[in-house]
Amino acid sequence: MEAINLRKKLAQVNEYWSPRIVGELNDSYVKVVKLKGEFIWHHHEHEDELFLVVAGRLKMRFRDGEIAVEPGEFVIVPKGVEHLPVAEEEVQIVLFEPKTTLNTGNVQNERTVAQLERI
Repeated sequence: MEAINLRKKLAQVNEYWSPRIVGELNDSYVKVVKLKGEFIWHHHEHEDELFLVVAGRLKMRFRDGEIAVEPGEFVIVPKGVEHLPVAEEEVQIVLFEPKTTLNTGNVQNERTVAQLERI
């Protein structure tokens, strides 16, 4: 067992929208990721997602509205809910997701990260 320093782990992330595994909890991964710009509209058929903002400000858009998520706050996106993460400036995030979660959900494109790196 060891303590995980999120600041040090996030310092190792050099690409936006490319999650890295920093831990495992039951059947889930704990991931860190840096976001900047707009992602893609997508949903996850079978998995909920938790986005915990460490630094920056995340906008989570839904087809019927938007939620602003500040540092120290999180939002849970239920399975099946279409969403669009937006980061006007760099945002540092911790994700709690089942191991089966694909970052682009129901969409496969150049932003899909099929093989996650552990840091």
